[in-house]
Amino acid sequence: SELINPETSKPIESKELAQKISALNKANLNKAEAKQLKQLQEDCLPRLEKYEKNLEVLGGRNSYSKTDTDATFMRMKEDHMKNGQLKPAYNTQISTENQFITHYTIGQKSTDTTTLINHLETFKQTYNTQSEEIVADAGYGSEENYVYLLNNNIVPYVKFNYFHMEQKRVWKNNPFLQHNLYYNRLFNYIICPIKEKLKFIGTTIKESVTGFKSTIHLYQATKCLECPLKQECHKAKENRTVSLNLRLNNIKDHIRKLLTSEKGLEHRSKRPIEVEAVFGQLKANNKFNRFTLRSLPKVNIEFGLMAIAHNLRKIVTNRA
Repeated sequence: SELINPETSKPIESKELAQKISALNKANLNKAEAKQLKQLQEDCLPRLEKYEKNLEVLGGRNSYSKTDTDATFMRMKEDHMKNGQLKPAYNTQISTENQFITHYTIGQKSTDTTTLINHLETFKQTYNTQSEEIVADAGYGSEENYVYLLNNNIVPYVKFNYFHMEQKRVWKNNPFLQHNLYYNRLFNYIICPIKEKLKFIGTTIKESVTGFKSTIHLYQATKCLECPLKQECHKAKENRTVSLNLRLNNIKDHIRKLLTSEKGLEHRSKRPIEVEAVFGQLKANNKFNRFTLRSLPKVNIEFGLMAIAHNLRKIVTNRA
């Protein structure tokens, strides 16, 4: 076996490398050592500095544009095949009421899920108040967002993934789906379609890209290899393991009641003619399909001017 020195695998920063190079320059080196030192100074150090600078610009994103370092590459369905192309972009979020834009934020990540909390926090800072109810589509339906909304006494009319799917007959009539397995809350176990128990075997922590942590409970069967329905139940070679996020499941029960209530149905019917209609007016009627300015501060100003123009146009139309 070979001993591994942890010091040799420790990442080094450019400042530390520059200090070591400076110290070695003062030492008496032979020809081979001097050659290696020159390579470190003229090649490795500049590349390491460039790499660190790129990481600093990147921040928590997965990409950025060289022509606008604040912009992130996002998939755009602009080509004739509508299959998406990666282009530098910003993710614009808006709040509306009666098709008036009441607030907007410019995001640097493509996923809507990570934009909601910042959007609501900046809304609160701007108006020194907060909406009592929030209506949004399934793109915002994450555990982190639900916990934030409920902790801030905001009624969340926010759909989650599979909300519409789970109401279909195909979903309801499939006894092998995880969502349709019976869970005994009192004794903490799951019952499979042939009445066998999946016992609790432990928990694991799942962390999102934003650092939000979810506790996942794990349950495992013991007799899957003998079961005649195994092929219909799951594809795993061993016994089936089921993961449950108990907190999220409880929240979803609450969300279902809200969304299927009379008020929830009213909010859901209005949502497509609120936010979607405003984006439609901006993009189709006003031909505002792309930003003409670069950098986040300038893009904020540009969209702000478009929002003001949109609201003024709505006021004039309403008065007429």
